[in-house]
Amino acid sequence: MKKTQAMRALDARGIEYRAVEYDASGEFHTGEAAAALVGADAEAVFKTLVVLRDGDPRAKPLLVMVPVASQVDLKLLASGVGAKRLRMATQKEAERLTGMQVGGISALGVERPERFEVLIDESAGRLERVHVSAGARGMDLELAVADLLRVTGARWVRC
Repeated sequence: MKKTQAMRALDARGIEYRAVEYDASGEFHTGEAAAALVGADAEAVFKTLVVLRDGDPRAKPLLVMVPVASQVDLKLLASGVGAKRLRMATQKEAERLTGMQVGGISALGVERPERFEVLIDESAGRLERVHVSAGARGMDLELAVADLLRVTGARWVRC
């Protein structure tokens, strides 16, 4: 298994994780299908979305981790981060900002994490461990929620 930037970040901090590779070449359209590929409950598998403050190009982009079966309520998220309006980044914007392909974006794998504000849905607080992207399509990491928060500097949010 090839090491990703996310794995190297965890290794450098001595954080234990379990890496899972899966075939991402097929079509899967639901969070439940994605979770099945890594052998986990959908509530414990988190996707990372790139969200932008609409109308404020100087503001840090948001990396928002939410359960794969969930949709982000942008109005609720905006109120949680004190923004007037938020919008989802386009695929092109998300890939340019993170340096990763959509479907493999990871808050653990961004090269310059200080350029982002990292948020995680409060539902993760009910879990001991979560699955997140390893920073490449077809690769997943399972790790303790506390470790994910520590490494990414994420803060809790309702979204």
